[in-house]
Amino acid sequence: MHCPFCRFADSRVTDSRTSDDGSSIRRRRQCPECGMRFSTTETASLTVVKRNGVTQPFSRDKIMNGVRKACQGRPVSESDLALLAQTVEENVRATGAAQLEANEIGLAILEPLRKLDEVAFMRFASVYQGWENLDDFEAAIKLLRLSHEDTADQPQ
Repeated sequence: MHCPFCRFADSRVTDSRTSDDGSSIRRRRQCPECGMRFSTTETASLTVVKRNGVTQPFSRDKIMNGVRKACQGRPVSESDLALLAQTVEENVRATGAAQLEANEIGLAILEPLRKLDEVAFMRFASVYQGWENLDDFEAAIKLLRLSHEDTADQPQ
């Protein structure tokens, strides 16, 4: 790491701390040449490949905005959306991939959204998965009902 004051090519780390959300590391550094101290922030980059081939940096805000539309008029708070976006980001980062297809992120949204609000899930899935007729909706509703039956049958 170059010193921003004297441009010396090396520096010494004096302290490292993880950010509150765990997505970055803040490091305090000291230049052995001039003695000045400075901070750096390190984050793991994650890029998204859109359907048209364009790559963009991953954005938690884009997840929240997309899901917010599906949750319109539903009892879902902004903190619920933020938690969902954080969960999705953690899940996609856990794959270890530096680059993901937009489709993979959409799939990663479905299960946390289903747990948050089933109506919002149906709205999001219908657009995301391109449902074209009532049969698509009926098939999804049957799957939701089966999952309800499975959880009701399990001992608590």
